[in-house]
Parts: sequence; structure tokens; C-alpha cells
Amino acid sequence: MTEQTVTAKSVPPAQLAVQLRDAITRLNRRVRQARPVGDLTVTQLSALTSLRLAGALTPRELADVERVQPPTMTKIVAKLEERGLVQRTPHPTDGRQVILAATEGGGAVLDQFERVRDQWLAHRLAELSAEERETLRQAAEILQQLTRT
Repeated sequence: MTEQTVTAKSVPPAQLAVQLRDAITRLNRRVRQARPVGDLTVTQLSALTSLRLAGALTPRELADVERVQPPTMTKIVAKLEERGLVQRTPHPTDGRQVILAATEGGGAVLDQFERVRDQWLAHRLAELSAEERETLRQAAEILQQLTRT
């Protein structure tokens, strides 16, 4: 048994939870900072990503997903729409509603952001040893298992 294995077993789950949360939060923040030059805010990117993942949502649904108030989402959507990244279409059953969806241009912007973020992370991972990368590969599998339960 290696020293690393013994150390990992001796860390109480509550302490490990804090360490993992902190590391994941910092990594997520750093990956989000790696982005192409542009004036989209993190909030705008998040809303655009939610629309891409969901396919289409009403403004209220998007506000709920993003956990912001509807007036805030109205401003976010207006900026995205102004840039041609989001389009509005009439709701199929409720004439008072609209459906929001990412445009092809919006998808292209998200693809560009993802490429830059992936390149930054790949560059950082390349600086690690093969053993460290294998450890992270295993950790990624475990983290995915945690999110499925």
C-alpha cells in the first residue's frame, strides 16, 4: 500500500468534501477565465449554453434554469439577441409567450469558447506526468459517477 493510499483513507469524508469542492470550484473558475477575446459575460455565456443544451426555453424557464429573476434574464436575452446569438419564435400554444433558442451563430460562439477552454486545460494537463494524468482520468470517472447518483 502506498503512502498516498494510506493518506487518502485517513481523510474523513467531510474534510475530503471540502478539499474537492474547493479544488473543483477553483478549476472551474480558472477554466471559465480561459476564453477568447470578446465581450460576452459569464452570465450571457451561461444562458446561451443553457439554451443550447435545452434546445429551446421560454424566458421564464431560462430564468429558472439560470436562477435569476425574469427582469435580469430579459436584459441578458436582449444583449444576446442584439448580437444575433439568440432568436425568439412564437410559442406554439400560448400567443403571449415566446420561445428562445440559440442561433447557429450562438452555437459557433460557444464552440469557440469551448475550444479555447479545452486548449488551456490540455496545455496544463500536458505539464503533468503520465501518472498524474492517469490519476486525474480515474478521478474524472469517479466524479462522473458521483453526479449520476
